[in-house]
Amino acid sequence: MNITEYHQNMTVEYCFLDNNSSCRKEVRTGLGNIILFIFLSCIIICNVFLNLLVIFSISHFKQLHTPTNLLILSLAVADLLMGLVVMPVNTMQLRDSCWYPGKMACTLFLIINSISMSASLCNMVFIAVDRYIAISDPLLYSIKVTVCKMSLFIILGWSCSLLYVLIYLYFNDHLLPSQIMSRCHGECILIIKSSWVIIDLVISFLCPCSVIVILYSIIFTLARRQAKAVRSILNATSNRHRDKVSKSSNSKAGKTLGIVVCVYLATWIPFCLCSLSVQNITSLSLVWTVLAWLISINSSVNPLIYAIFYPWFRASAKYIVTCRLFNLSSSTFHSFSKHI
Repeated sequence: MNITEYHQNMTVEYCFLDNNSSCRKEVRTGLGNIILFIFLSCIIICNVFLNLLVIFSISHFKQLHTPTNLLILSLAVADLLMGLVVMPVNTMQLRDSCWYPGKMACTLFLIINSISMSASLCNMVFIAVDRYIAISDPLLYSIKVTVCKMSLFIILGWSCSLLYVLIYLYFNDHLLPSQIMSRCHGECILIIKSSWVIIDLVISFLCPCSVIVILYSIIFTLARRQAKAVRSILNATSNRHRDKVSKSSNSKAGKTLGIVVCVYLATWIPFCLCSLSVQNITSLSLVWTVLAWLISINSSVNPLIYAIFYPWFRASAKYIVTCRLFNLSSSTFHSFSKHI
């Protein structure tokens, strides 16, 4: 698309006709933009649908009330916030660049946006720690990790995420509506001060990324070691059965490690590299928009990684989709035993 065609697909108006300081309104039209909006809408629908399935499954079926599943539930709630609030608002601003609700709503939106990403990362770290304990000390796992303890850790994680977000927005002058400085009336932008770029990079990327990579590397090593131990025990059995066990153990560990780490890094590394290359980052920039959508799409992929790959999720999703959820005894459905 050349410059002439681009301007033909964008009609410039004003957000508020009765306000002299109103921002310019950019309404994007054209076939390319329509296809983009349809694509983003499909992602939002998938995000909401999949995360709601995870939430309903774990919340409703008592047999799924395990410490690990509570983490998956918490992750789904964080990702659902992204799908219900952040992604629709960002899509509408792609269509219409104006912000009409006001400064208070702008502050609330920035808080929800930040806490959904922060809580999602926090839950991913907790999942890595949970899996490490489960594979490193499986005999004492049920004693060390209980539903009550996990619930407290989840509450602590969300509380720390909220506290960090409030501090982050306060020192970047976006927490209070009176602090928000806008160039014109009708915009809601987030400007990150250069002094906070490094701080946020360490807290929101380097620390959780290092923990996840290190723990999953250890998990992968332990899984291979355990697979070798199983092969030695099965020396007296047939070669077919031995090869099947070995292949299954290594394949599962490798797949989990690869998917979790690669998707996490692929969605966050571009943003972090860009953060280091500029003095100030504004949410109006094209680069910010693309990188923010990469992170948002990660919230849609999370339920695929942490839930759809679990057989119990497929069983519970089928149960819910076929409308058997409304049976009086549905919460005590016990056909998940072979899937957990």
